[in-house]
Amino acid sequence: MDNVKMLSPSVLAFVGDAVYGLCVRERLAQINRPSGELHKLSVEWVNASAQARAYKIIETQLADEEISIFKRGRNFHTSNTPKSATGGEYHIATGLETLFGFLHLSGKYERIDELFGLIWNKEEKVKKEVTN
Repeated sequence: MDNVKMLSPSVLAFVGDAVYGLCVRERLAQINRPSGELHKLSVEWVNASAQARAYKIIETQLADEEISIFKRGRNFHTSNTPKSATGGEYHIATGLETLFGFLHLSGKYERIDELFGLIWNKEEKVKKEVTN
């Protein structure tokens, strides 16, 4: 798409929400569990608090343009805040979704895989440490 930078943060976040959710579902599909269990696991990954943590994992790995796109999404004014997250977490999550939407619409699929791989590996390591 030629005009990705011209799209509003809400449009990029709309796409990024789906892209991020698909990244999670693709990884979870590898554990081959019943779909109800997979859904419960995906909800643990795709929520504002988890996405805010995810951003903290990748923030030092982002290029200047990616940081700029993230900030556009983070700073986008919205009146919706889920009860399960703080306003700050929600804005960070929206920024993350905006970044993933931008990368997808820009055709930067390898970069999505790279960033999501960092998130997945770090979160899985933390989850294993907590359960042990």
